[in-house]
Amino acid sequence: MVALLLAIIYLSFISLGLPDSLLGSAWPTMVTDLDTSLSYAGLISMIIAFGTIVSSLLSDKITRKLGTGLVTAISVLTTAVALLGFSFSNSLLMICLFAIPYGLGAGAVDAALNNYVALHFASRHMSWLHCFWGIGATISPYIMGYAISSDRGWQSGYGIVSVIQLALTVCLFASLPLWKKKSTANVGDENYEAPIGLRDALKIKGVKQILVAFLCFCAFEVTTGLWASSYLAEYRGVDAEIAANFGSLFYMGITLGRFACGFFADKVGDKNLIRGGIAVMLAGIAMIILPVKADIFALVGLVITGVGSAPVYPSIIHSTPNNFGKENSHAIVGIQMASAYTGSALMPPLFGLIADYISISLYPFFIAFFVIMLLFMTEFVNKAVKKQS
Repeated sequence: MVALLLAIIYLSFISLGLPDSLLGSAWPTMVTDLDTSLSYAGLISMIIAFGTIVSSLLSDKITRKLGTGLVTAISVLTTAVALLGFSFSNSLLMICLFAIPYGLGAGAVDAALNNYVALHFASRHMSWLHCFWGIGATISPYIMGYAISSDRGWQSGYGIVSVIQLALTVCLFASLPLWKKKSTANVGDENYEAPIGLRDALKIKGVKQILVAFLCFCAFEVTTGLWASSYLAEYRGVDAEIAANFGSLFYMGITLGRFACGFFADKVGDKNLIRGGIAVMLAGIAMIILPVKADIFALVGLVITGVGSAPVYPSIIHSTPNNFGKENSHAIVGIQMASAYTGSALMPPLFGLIADYISISLYPFFIAFFVIMLLFMTEFVNKAVKKQS
């Protein structure tokens, strides 16, 4: 039963990743069809991000009332309906309206599943969980590419993903009894004492710092992935096709890194995974910064940076119950998700302004700042937890 539940959870995270890269892959075609500006992709992303922040903050109360399984099923259904709405949209206004339920559904399922796995499963499963998100995010551009290249249009791409989500929704509702069963394999009761509020959560020592850490990590991850190809092509003069390929390899490095980490995560421990990952990230960024003409250092450095970042996010989430208490973990994980979405929504556009008005050459220094901040914040939390224990 536990293995079947894990399979359902993994599939849920594939579904969470599936829509995340659809907009980027479809937008060049959507701009023409919708007769709108290229910059409005940012508006849609901001609406989605706002929805995820709101639902992440409310996730604790909702999940305690309905349970993780039901929240996951309803959330996936909500995103499926939103994507179905995208497939029937013929204006920017309709896209923006359907972006609201998509964001609300994505944030709720993200917080609920992350907390559930952090509470009830070993560290390796958290690494593999986020690896499966990467699989979903990798698959969806191919689905959209097939839809567009076969002259079915971008609406068809959204429709295909919506059908996949609806099929998963049926599986999730059918699996609801599994979520309620106890097992000796770390699956237990998720109902603890009354939920703590945002103010009470922020009073716990180390919580503010871990929220900054989440903001920094997602600011780093999304900024790195979004601007990698532009930096390589415009500043270093790398061929556009090669730059695009290595930009995508950053995400491939994250996905494969998380898969590999799952095999030794339990032995190494969350704290060491975070420290080791940050060290590798800084080494990769140092290779990008190297003032040499040979582009191979920057290209390889980008991939190394992705591999290094692989264990950091899952390990921080998995360590939340141990750091702040199981009774507080769901509330704190929800706030962490909100902080993460804030970083991913605000910082990449900020670097876009820096690239426009100053220089895109500041790219590696910009992402290095967030990685260094991430190191300081996580080490502060380690010390705070050590003192309390």
